[in-house]
Parts: sequence; C-alpha cells; structure tokens
Amino acid sequence: MLEITDHGPVREIRLARAPVNALSADFVEAIDAALDAAFTAGEGGSVRAVVIAGQPGMFSAGLDVREVMAGGAPMQRLMLAFWSLQQRIARSPLPVVAALTGHAPAGGTVLAILCDHRVMADGDFRMGLNEVQVGLFPGEIIHRCFERLVGTGRAAALLPRGAMLSPAQALAAGLVDEVVAPERTLPRALELAAECAALPPIAYRRTREMVRADLVRLFEGPSAGILARFGDDWVTDETRARMATILSRR
Repeated sequence: MLEITDHGPVREIRLARAPVNALSADFVEAIDAALDAAFTAGEGGSVRAVVIAGQPGMFSAGLDVREVMAGGAPMQRLMLAFWSLQQRIARSPLPVVAALTGHAPAGGTVLAILCDHRVMADGDFRMGLNEVQVGLFPGEIIHRCFERLVGTGRAAALLPRGAMLSPAQALAAGLVDEVVAPERTLPRALELAAECAALPPIAYRRTREMVRADLVRLFEGPSAGILARFGDDWVTDETRARMATILSRR
C-alpha cells in the first residue's frame, strides 16, 4: 500500500493503494505508522524532511466510501485512525511536503492542508473539501485548517458548496504553493523538501514552530470526543443515497 524511498535526508512516502488511494482504516494506519517511523528516524538525523506523494493522476480520493457506509465499528475505526493521522501531520517535527500528483478530493485535501507545502500537478485535476456534496459535514477543525490557508471569506464561499478547484484555482486561492507539469510534481516536491532539510536546523525549527503554532493548537483538545463528532449520526440517509450513487458508478 506504500512505497517508501529515502532520497538522502528526504523520505518519500508514496501512496500506492490501487485504484484511487482510498483511505481505508488499514491504509490510514499504515500511513500513520510510516510517518511515525520517519519522525523517529528524524530524531537521529537521518531523515530531515518528508514527502507524501500519490500515483500519476491521483493523490487520494479521500475516505474509503465502503467503510464510511458500513457505519458502526468499521467507520469508528476509520475515523479514529484518520484523526490520529491528522494529528501526526499537524504536529510533525519535520517538514512535510505534499506532492499532489492528481485528484485530491475531500480526505486527500485534508492530508494536503496539514502539510507544510503543497505542489500540485497541472492538468484536468481537482482538489477541495467537497464533503457536503456527498452529504457529509467536514467538521470545525478541518474548516479551520482550510480557512488558515485560503482566508475566512474564501473558505465561507467554498466550503458550504463543496467547491472543487482546478490547479490554477487552487494556486490562486492559496490552497497550493506551486503548480508544475505532472512529471515535475514529485521531483519538485523532493527539491522543496531538500531545501527545507538544508536550512540551519535550529533557526528553521524555531521559525517553523512559530508559523505552525496556530495549526497545532487546533489539535490540542482531547481526542476522546472524536467519535461523538463523527458517530453514526454523521452518516445520514442522504449520505447513504449519495454514496450509493458513487459506488454504482465504479
């Protein structure tokens, strides 16, 4: 499900769960464990930055629809795993660069907005928090993470519509930092991560902690209430109807 490659001080974690890198509980837990291993290696200095990449044309299609539809214990496990992964990225001691190699709706965008930098492939790709389009509520913390990048007014305009943005629109909105040719997406993300890794470590760490302090604070509350926020009532009848339509197209 993952392909892990070290490029000097930069560790690449490539999402490889065919066909669309859907975020199942197993997959999310694997990503979380891979990041934990990278951060542990970072304590010894062998890893100084991380790149999370997708496959050509697809970063991640978001949460696994079948596990969300299942409800009960499977969905609760998925949501707890996804919450843990979000915290892991937000609190990362190392810079994390997202190589958005293609589409990144919903959960794919959630992963990206928690990273330090985002490089997106140019082309007929879309990203955005489109949860409302499938009858889901994105939640306050995800809203604030999104707002942190695009601003209050733009978040208010985009989030309720579940708007999906092209690479050019995402760049203009501040949702991504760079848009490059598809074949340059991963190389550029690796270059950017290497630039971060080469900076004077103490000064870089202090500056990075300063600019990400607001993001970290969003995740300081207790995680015990996560199931209450995303319990069985998170998936409504309209959610099931919307997701059933999605599954019927596959």
